[in-house]
Amino acid sequence: MTLIDQTDALFFDKTGLDKENTFSIVAECLSGADDGDLFLEMRHSEMLAFDDGRLKTATYDQSAGFGLRAIAGEADAFAHAGELSEGALRRAAETVSSVASGHAGQLALPPEAGHNKPLYSDLNPLAQTPFADKVALLQKIDSYARAADPRVRQVSASIAGSWQAVQIIRPDYTSYADIRPLVRLNVAIVVEQNGRMETGSSGTGGRFMFARYLDDALWQKEVQEALRIALLNLVSVSAPAGEMEIVLGAGWPGVMLHEAVGHGLEGDFNRKGTSVFSGRIGEQVAAKGVSVVDDGTMTDRRGSITIDDEGTSSARNVLIEDGILKGYMQDRQNARLMGVAATGNGRRESYAHLPMPRMTNTFMENGEYDPQEIVSSMKKGLYAVNFGGGQVDITSGKFVFSASEAYLVENGRIGAPVKGATLIGSGPDAMSKITMIGNDMALDRGVGTCGKAGQSVPVGVGQPTLKMGGITVGGTEAA
Repeated sequence: MTLIDQTDALFFDKTGLDKENTFSIVAECLSGADDGDLFLEMRHSEMLAFDDGRLKTATYDQSAGFGLRAIAGEADAFAHAGELSEGALRRAAETVSSVASGHAGQLALPPEAGHNKPLYSDLNPLAQTPFADKVALLQKIDSYARAADPRVRQVSASIAGSWQAVQIIRPDYTSYADIRPLVRLNVAIVVEQNGRMETGSSGTGGRFMFARYLDDALWQKEVQEALRIALLNLVSVSAPAGEMEIVLGAGWPGVMLHEAVGHGLEGDFNRKGTSVFSGRIGEQVAAKGVSVVDDGTMTDRRGSITIDDEGTSSARNVLIEDGILKGYMQDRQNARLMGVAATGNGRRESYAHLPMPRMTNTFMENGEYDPQEIVSSMKKGLYAVNFGGGQVDITSGKFVFSASEAYLVENGRIGAPVKGATLIGSGPDAMSKITMIGNDMALDRGVGTCGKAGQSVPVGVGQPTLKMGGITVGGTEAA
C-alpha cells in the first residue's frame, strides 16, 4: 500500500471529507493563484517523564486539521481549522480565494513526482509499544543511574514520541503524502560531592518508534553519558576569557554551523536581502576545504523528510563547496520569486502554520586531518566537545554559544575541563578562520529542534572535528 493509499484511509474514509469534493474545492478556490495547496495533517503525540523516583508526567494528544493557502506574487492568504470537514474547508476556501481575486497568475508547476518510498524504517503508531513498557523503561533508567555511582542525587528521564501523517493536495489535482514517526529519549543526572552539585545530560532520537529503546544497551549508553558529564563538571574549573584558538568536536557542535551559517542560507532571508550571505552565490564565504550540505534524505535521521510540507521530494543540497557559496535552501514561494528550483526545504510546524525555508540535516563534510593531530597542533586554546544553547543574528551573522563540555589545551595536551565557556563571533568570520578539518564527521544523536518565526521543527546537525583561529571566548578567568 502506498503512502497516498494509507493517508487516504485516514483523511477521507474516517472523516467528514470526501476526496473528490476536496480536490474540487481546492482547484476552485486557488483558480488564478500563482501557487497554493491544502495541507492535511493527523498527529498523535505522547510524552512520559520520570523524576524523583516516580512517574511525574504522562501526556497523550491526538490532533487533526488542515491548512489552506493561496499565493499571489509575494502575498499569502492562509486559513486553517482543527477539524476535517467539508464545511470547515469551504469556509477556509472563501477566505483564501480573496488573495487571487483579480489576479491572473499562472499556476506554478507541481513538484516532480517523488519516489513515494519513506525514509523511515518504522511507520507503526505509538500504541505499538504498550504504555506499561514505557513506564518500565523509565523505571529501569532511574534505578540503573542511581546504582551507578553513590554521588547521584537526582535522576530525570523522559521519552517522547509523535506519529504524523500528512497529505498535500494541489489545485492541479496532484497530491503527495508522508507518514513520519519521531522519538526522543532524554536523561539528566544531578551528582553531589563535598557540597558541590553538578548536572549532566544526554539524549538520543530519530524517525522510528519507541520499541528501539527497549534495548538495554541503548538506554544504558545514555545514562552512562549523562553521568560522565555530571562527574566531569564536579572537577571543572572556571573558563578562560579572551581571544584564542578553538577546536570544536565532531557531531553536536555542528549546532553552531546550523545557527551561525545555516539560517543565513535559507531562501527567504536571501530573497529579502537581510542575510549576510545575500547576493553572494559563487563567492568565497568560508575557508578553502569547507563544504556544507543540507541533506533530508538520510534514513531514520531526526531531520529527514521523505517530502517537504509542500510535496517537494527531500534532497541532498550542497550549500557551500570548498568555501564557495553554491546555493540557498528554498521553499516553493521563495524559489519561484528568485527564479530557482525548490530544494525540498519547505517546512511547517503543523497544519496551523505556513511553510517556510527550513533546514533538515545540516552538516560540514570531512576534511583530511586526524582529530588527534588537530588537538595536538594547539599551543593554547579551548577544546569544545559539546554545546548547550546559542543564538544568532541573521543580518550580521553574529553568534553567542555556550559550551557544555570543554577543556583547556596547552602545548597539544588536553587539560582540565572548564565550565561557563561562551563562544562569541560572526558566522562568516568564523568560517574563514577554519584552519584544519578532521576526517571524523559525525551527526548529532538525534535531539535537534530548530526555532524560526515562532515555529519549531526537528532537525539534525553534524560536523567533523575542526580548528578555528582567533575566536573570542567569554569566561570568568583571563586567558
